[in-house]
Amino acid sequence: MNRTIGIDYGSARVGVAVSDPLGIFASPLETVPSAKIIEYLQKYANAETIERFVVGYPLNLNGAPAQCAPDVDAFLKRLQKAFPDIPVALEDERFTSVLAHRAMIDGGMKKSDRRDKNSVDKISAAIILQGYLDKKK
Repeated sequence: MNRTIGIDYGSARVGVAVSDPLGIFASPLETVPSAKIIEYLQKYANAETIERFVVGYPLNLNGAPAQCAPDVDAFLKRLQKAFPDIPVALEDERFTSVLAHRAMIDGGMKKSDRRDKNSVDKISAAIILQGYLDKKK
């Protein structure tokens, strides 16, 4: 079954989310150290068919690329080199961390668990991916 992978790239950690086989729902999958993300995705691609990557792209409120955009651009080049046959879509990642914290609060997660940045990153990736999937419908 084909899967769409959502990615919230950061210089230290990368949140990863995955769609269900029908491409309706996004679920948090993992938080991976940035240095190991390509290796992680290659292992995942050996087990599942990846249809597309959806990468959160950092924009300022005025729509211009944010200060950390060059880091994401460099990652996108590495991703395209490692997976030349898999298309990549960019999705606005503004406010995803805020939405992730809100989702954790609404879900009843304890305050101490909400401080775990790994949880925030993979939930942010799921929010990015869900936004893409919702627009696609």
